[in-house]
Amino acid sequence: MSTAPVVLVTGGAGYIGSHTLIALHEAGYAPVVVDNLDNASLRAIERVRALTQAQIPFHQVDLRDGPALSQVVAQHQPQACIHFAGLKAVGESVAQPLRYYHNNLLGTMELLRVLEEAECFHMVFSSSATVYGDAQEMPLTEDVPLSATNPYGRTKLFIEHMLFDVAAAQKRWRCMNLRYFNPVGAHPSGQIGEDPSGIPNNLMPFITQVAVGRRPHLQIFGDDYSTPDGTGVRDYIHVVDLAKAHVAALAALPKITGCEAVNVGTGRGSSVLEVLRAMEAASGRAIPYQVAPRRAGDVAVSYADPSKAQRLLGWQAEHDLTAMCQDAWRWQEQNPQGYAG
Repeated sequence: MSTAPVVLVTGGAGYIGSHTLIALHEAGYAPVVVDNLDNASLRAIERVRALTQAQIPFHQVDLRDGPALSQVVAQHQPQACIHFAGLKAVGESVAQPLRYYHNNLLGTMELLRVLEEAECFHMVFSSSATVYGDAQEMPLTEDVPLSATNPYGRTKLFIEHMLFDVAAAQKRWRCMNLRYFNPVGAHPSGQIGEDPSGIPNNLMPFITQVAVGRRPHLQIFGDDYSTPDGTGVRDYIHVVDLAKAHVAALAALPKITGCEAVNVGTGRGSSVLEVLRAMEAASGRAIPYQVAPRRAGDVAVSYADPSKAQRLLGWQAEHDLTAMCQDAWRWQEQNPQGYAG
């Protein structure tokens, strides 16, 4: 009988979730996955099982289905939860705000209720740097006033408030809101990676899909920002580093009281053109692009102050932009159509 601590991972079939399953397994935890497969693939779970040589339990359950969720929790009796599950496309959230509020907020409320009933009071939440809104001062620290510029960002912000509130009301709760910046890259095996449905919302999968021939060219939104090359600057973090941050947060939960917010980033910004050039080097292919007007709500520069993560979690990013691009390209080249290939 295994004595490894059981961790419920919601959204564990998704991009960051699947990489975190491997990190959890390597750290001696026993992950259990709940995912409704709304924007994820069961093949990710199958490949994680092959990579870890572990039979990671999977349950296709929507978090809003309280009875089904209760059944999973009663069966596995987790000691902690890492909560990734949620809809995550900014543009889609603007077009379908009620769908986003219903899915992300109601799902989290039901999850917290079920966990409380099962006396599981440890949670690491997948938050986002979107909770900083249009903050201008860089680097971003956890003390920056919070706001959000779209419904997706607001769901992250509301859930953070929810966790602060439940931790204030029930002193047994220990919660960590990990505010991460721009996850990119893939597992070094090339077996799991980012596989967005439809047109990618994020830069890296768009660039790799152009490089592999799935799309004709990259659109760069704005080249007239006050940045070194005129394109937007963001803090890109390797998904393997990000996965390890969740494991570090889990281990740090007993040392905190209540709820803490922690930035997860490298502390260094890279421009769109820098990322494009690094991907050209990694893939050995020219990547055509066109410049389009700026998008509403985009800020020129955004990068983290990751010092709290170093202090509280004993964690820091290890991979540079070159490694991020090499791993992202290996995944895309081996899986030109993603998991559907």
